[in-house]
Amino acid sequence: MDDDVSPEQAPCRIDARLRVAYGLGQVAESIKTYSFSLFILFYYNSILGLAGSATGFAIGIALLFDAVSDPLVGSVSDNWKSRWGRRHPFMLVSAVPLGLCFAGLFAPPATFGPTGQLVWLTVFAIATRTAMTVFHVPHQALGAELTTDYAERTRIVAFRLGFGYLGVFVMAGLGFGYFLADARGGRMNAEAYAPFGLTLAALMIAAGLVSVWGTWRTIPTLPPAATRTASNVVAVFGRMLEEGREALRNRSFRGLAGGTLLMFVMVGTESALSLYMYEFFWGLTSGEMLALMLIYPVGLVMGSVLTRRLHERWDKGPTLLVGIAGYSACQLFPVFGRLFDSMPANGTSELIAVLLAFRLVQGAFVQQALVSFASMLADIADQHELDSGRRAEGIFFSLVSFAGKAASGAGSFVAGVTLDVIQWPAGAAQAGAIEVPAETIRSLGIVYGPVVAAFAVAAMFSYRLYDLNRERHREILRALESRRQESAST
Repeated sequence: MDDDVSPEQAPCRIDARLRVAYGLGQVAESIKTYSFSLFILFYYNSILGLAGSATGFAIGIALLFDAVSDPLVGSVSDNWKSRWGRRHPFMLVSAVPLGLCFAGLFAPPATFGPTGQLVWLTVFAIATRTAMTVFHVPHQALGAELTTDYAERTRIVAFRLGFGYLGVFVMAGLGFGYFLADARGGRMNAEAYAPFGLTLAALMIAAGLVSVWGTWRTIPTLPPAATRTASNVVAVFGRMLEEGREALRNRSFRGLAGGTLLMFVMVGTESALSLYMYEFFWGLTSGEMLALMLIYPVGLVMGSVLTRRLHERWDKGPTLLVGIAGYSACQLFPVFGRLFDSMPANGTSELIAVLLAFRLVQGAFVQQALVSFASMLADIADQHELDSGRRAEGIFFSLVSFAGKAASGAGSFVAGVTLDVIQWPAGAAQAGAIEVPAETIRSLGIVYGPVVAAFAVAAMFSYRLYDLNRERHREILRALESRRQESAST
């Protein structure tokens, strides 16, 4: 945006078409995140034969780059000056590279041995996650800038997350319903992964570009960059560190960031081991796996409706805590049931019915927690503006994004090491052996259930540090409006 152009005031309510356009951007992030978490460890370990700890290490090493790229992109986009605003240029230039790098993850050369596979996975994991950062951090920050209204922010977040799970729906349908279906060789069919990855990459590119195009008209209404700029790389990193310290001084933000770290260790480990659980612990068919994936969006829709109503009665903090508790319970109880022989036998319709019921309710709790969390983070950005005099959505969302990705990567590493510790047979597809000892499968369930769920309890204690409520946020908005009016009159 040109320096001499003052932005119009962002509307309190935005139309459904804009919500849809903004939400579509989450499709790209969702496809990448969920397919990466669900399939990469399984593909490189069980299909290609790379050791679990090596695969987990390659996934986690990309976090060293995320440690710099997430807050750096947040800081740079917060301070970016152009006629196209602060966020859209980054989203535009990253959409195509994101898809191409993602496709490369599922297409290592067939001639590569373990070392080549490890290097290939590491390079493309870094490239994919970096491109995702350049798109996703500005996209999240954009959502906080579209409106200042307390309730409307919840609607925007609900749309974004709803479209994100549409991405999960599409990914699951293409994976379990076609490319990796039992009729085509199942999850052990090595030849299916490259075309699967390429198809998902094309959808990611399309979703990202459509989101940029559909939200382009909002640029004149968005807050401009602050007047301060950086002239060189050292200054950029110095400003980034300064802004990071400013953000972490906020007690509520520290609580959200700390809870995110703990939750995503849990989520990262659970996601990386999910396909192992579906295939070996529960013994599901591709159709049953697809049903579990498809019932999830139904729960998410239920959660979106419920959360909007809960936010009319409850503050966002308690809603988040209830969502996390419910999510964890739904994750834990079925595994406990199997470990203590109180679940229906594998291969029965009763088992899939129970798993579907838990999955449906879990989706509702997940959406409740995620909508509350993202809306809470936008409210913290308002508090930060009141305290510091500047908008910094980018740095807040980037720090949380890094915390989530760092913990998720740590979870993937834990999952990989776990597979080696319990002596999971790597390269089962190549060896033609998919039978796993019962004791090894039981050990997998113990890690997937009771061990992982302990992180959720710790996360709930961290989230309790959040101390904003509806009335406090109203006071913040009134103070900000008064300050803007005083500034306009001088």
